Amino acid sequence: MKHFVLHDPLWLLALAALPFLIWLRSRRRVSVLVVPFAAAWHRPSLAAASRWPTGLAFTGLVLIIGALARPQRVEDKREVHSQGYDIVLSIDLSSSMLAEDYEKDGGRINRLQAIKPIIQAFIEQRPADRIGIVLFSGRAYTMAPLTMDHDWLAAQLERVKIGLIEDGTAIGDGLGVALTRLEQAKRQSGGKRQGAFIVLLTDGANNRGALSPTQAAELAKSRDIPIYAIGAGKDGIVPFPVFDEKGNKVGYRRMLSDLDEGALRELAESTNGKFFRASDTGAAEAAFKAIDRAQKIEFQAKSYLITTELFLWLAIPAGVLLLAGGLLGRTRASARVSAAPALASAT
Repeated sequence: MKHFVLHDPLWLLALAALPFLIWLRSRRRVSVLVVPFAAAWHRPSLAAASRWPTGLAFTGLVLIIGALARPQRVEDKREVHSQGYDIVLSIDLSSSMLAEDYEKDGGRINRLQAIKPIIQAFIEQRPADRIGIVLFSGRAYTMAPLTMDHDWLAAQLERVKIGLIEDGTAIGDGLGVALTRLEQAKRQSGGKRQGAFIVLLTDGANNRGALSPTQAAELAKSRDIPIYAIGAGKDGIVPFPVFDEKGNKVGYRRMLSDLDEGALRELAESTNGKFFRASDTGAAEAAFKAIDRAQKIEFQAKSYLITTELFLWLAIPAGVLLLAGGLLGRTRASARVSAAPALASAT
């Protein structure tokens, strides 16, 4: 941010003295040579021209006073040394995420629809972090590698939908791919990041994959990477939509929610993370806010001012004007003196 200030503004009081000096000069008595027929050669143009030295000198004095007030351009610089986290969001896309046990604006929405905007808000609140997305169902793959381009990440998140991957719940594989991405990013950055953690979002129990959740948790613990697990959906019987051959929703059937809360809690706590139960949108938002508080770096910014003196921008034009006024006044005075004998002889 730039702004202009005067270091010595009291010098501006001297401007008030200039009209007084002009008045004194107009009161000065000078000897007058009476010349016959003076009115004939004393043309208005010559009288106006005689005021140029005074005008130039007056302007020069104004600029000199302004320069003495020391105008300065001050720029406020803020230097932030930021080191953010590397975060991978591991999101369950199994068919059970279609269960509509969340509500929005009085209507039912499925678990993924409820969680998406909350994930987006979480991403927006962490501008200094590199964030990636891993999707899993019957298998796991990387949807978005770790990036600081959060606008691009938001666009990728919008594309996420249930049915992209074969059905199943491979929680261990989802965590394994996330750990691999974090390890690769750590090597590429030379260990300059502050830390890393995983946010696991699932609504079921592990039933597929080559890596078990326990094995994934052991790997995360050995690498000092916390896992924050969020269990989506309500307990018990939940409404599950039924679709026709064209993909249109034609009704609901009742389904038992099979979240393995105990296993997820143990998984999270064994890595120094935490488990949250997101039975509604309010609980889901609270879970992400708690994670944000627990894994947040407070950056300290160093502020300093850059001051540029503008003295010369006024002093140089002032000197030029004063010199021009002095030379012009001296030239006209010499012309008047040389003209005086000739006028006297003419009388």
